[in-house]
Parts: sequence; structure tokens; C-alpha cells
Amino acid sequence: MDLVAIEEIKRLKHRYFRTLDLKLWDEFADCLAEDISARYGTQAMDKPLHYDNRADVVSFMEQNLGPGIVTVHIANHPEIDVDGDTARGSWAFEDTVLVPGAEIQIRGGGYYVDTYRRDPDGAWRISSTQYERIYEALTSLADFPSFKLLANRWDPSLEH
Repeated sequence: MDLVAIEEIKRLKHRYFRTLDLKLWDEFADCLAEDISARYGTQAMDKPLHYDNRADVVSFMEQNLGPGIVTVHIANHPEIDVDGDTARGSWAFEDTVLVPGAEIQIRGGGYYVDTYRRDPDGAWRISSTQYERIYEALTSLADFPSFKLLANRWDPSLEH
């Protein structure tokens, strides 16, 4: 078992979520292989989304998860199998998406299935990614009169 590679891949997946949530698009892009196959989609998005290159994935994320949307992704329970310079992994995940302008919150969870490749520069990158939702729930924050967003990294009117 290649424990060093497994640890590098764990760090890669955590970096993927951290840079996504912090909207660090250049760092997020570096987590992905140039020819990534990405299959996303949720009930909230209405339809599956399929991308077959890094630029399209990053463009979609940047356009749809910009400063008006707050996200937090948590991944755990990794199961990673390494075979030389390729690997396959499964991750449990939970996510929360706040859309303050629309007064909605989306929460969900499920399992990611990824493949990874060690590129010529020696870095592991995600070569394919997809997930299956176990659940997804949409809540209108207008239904909760006590809800108040106290901090939002991207809203300068709220204290950080």
C-alpha cells in the first residue's frame, strides 16, 4: 500500500473543497487534470452537468458560486486505492450552500467517486469526479424570522 500517495490524495481532495469554498479559482484549477471528466448535478440545479476539461469546470464554479453564494463542503471517510500513478477514491461529503440574496439554504450529502492521476510534474490531480446524493434539502430562510447571517466573507457590510 502506497501510504504517501494516499496521504497526498487526501490533501488534494481537501484542497479541492477548501479552494472551492474560499473561491481561490487558480488554486482550485490546479487540483484538476486538464482533461478532467466532471459529473455534477443536484435537484436544486435541475439537471446534470457534464464537463470534460479543467477550464469549463472552473468557469462553471466561478460563475455559479461567486461572492453572492456561501458554500461549505466537508469530506470524510476516504477509501483510496493506488495503482502506480493512478488511483480511485470514495468520499462521504456534506455541503451547505447559502444564497443570502434569495434567502435560501441548500444542504445535502452523499458520496463522491473520483479517479486521480500523478501528472508529469509529480502532482496528483483529480482526473474524474462525480457524486451521488443521499439527500438534498432546500429551506427558505424567509420561513425562519430569527435567521440572521452574522458573518459572510464576501459581504463587506457584515463584520468578518
